[in-house]
Amino acid sequence: MSPQKTISPRAWIELLLLALIWGASFLSIRVALDEIGPLTIVAHRVLWAMLMLWSVVFAMRLPLPRGLPIWGAFLMMGLLNNVVPFVLMAWGQQFITSGLTSILNAATAVFGVLATAVFFADERISPRKALGVTLGFAGVVCAIGFENLRNFDIRSLAQLAVIGGTVSYALASVWARKKLGGQSPQVAAAGMLTGSALVMVPLAWVFEGPMTLALQTPTLLAIAYFALPGTALAYLLYYRVLAMAGSGNLMLVTLLIPPVAITLGALLRDETMRPAAYGGFALLALGLLVLDGRVWRLLRAWGTQGKP
Repeated sequence: MSPQKTISPRAWIELLLLALIWGASFLSIRVALDEIGPLTIVAHRVLWAMLMLWSVVFAMRLPLPRGLPIWGAFLMMGLLNNVVPFVLMAWGQQFITSGLTSILNAATAVFGVLATAVFFADERISPRKALGVTLGFAGVVCAIGFENLRNFDIRSLAQLAVIGGTVSYALASVWARKKLGGQSPQVAAAGMLTGSALVMVPLAWVFEGPMTLALQTPTLLAIAYFALPGTALAYLLYYRVLAMAGSGNLMLVTLLIPPVAITLGALLRDETMRPAAYGGFALLALGLLVLDGRVWRLLRAWGTQGKP
């Protein structure tokens, strides 16, 4: 395993900015759901983000990908990383709070560890990863609530839909490693969103009607936010932090998003959550910190103190 990169002050600033952008995205999606359907929301999100990212690619004069195989890879990446998770999470947010959605979304890192262990020989489950995954799963179950799983209703189905979205994100990370190596981050993101738009725009049209901008001002502002800063800019920032701090440190953003989403939901939409959801987040956060390796190394260092 490669050594953990340290986080520079600049990387910390951009990591916090990324958490703020994505944390607010959950709230903006919830606002848009008051007027338009989840499929239309996703169509708006990927279409405008795609156009913005291609403008960046052309402005930077980056070489364009050629050949059907790479465009097929973009299409599959769009399905796994945008279409499936965006639709499931937008649908789920109709019935649960944006804060709880963000907590369940933090389980992406847990499922990512499992997915890479299944598909890559160099990503086997170590004792540290096993402990982190176990804590993470316990946190997810606690956040959902045993009673919701036992007495199944639309809210528990919505929470499971969000979890399904996190599994899709994890599979997308495997696909990206296998098929998109060598592509610049800007081109990879633009190509992925192109594949997403090719699926979502006609899908939304068929099931929810033609896309329109004849909407209320709060809805238009929400679309502008989650499509441009929340998707296009966030992807560019994501890859910048990845380059500066490494994938292990980038995973910390999943710990920073829920407090942002919970705070904004409480302040702007009077959303509340059960105390168990906060306990679930605490367990999930501990699991992610163990997966990150910092806590594990500190415990091992503490355990060896005083030994000859």
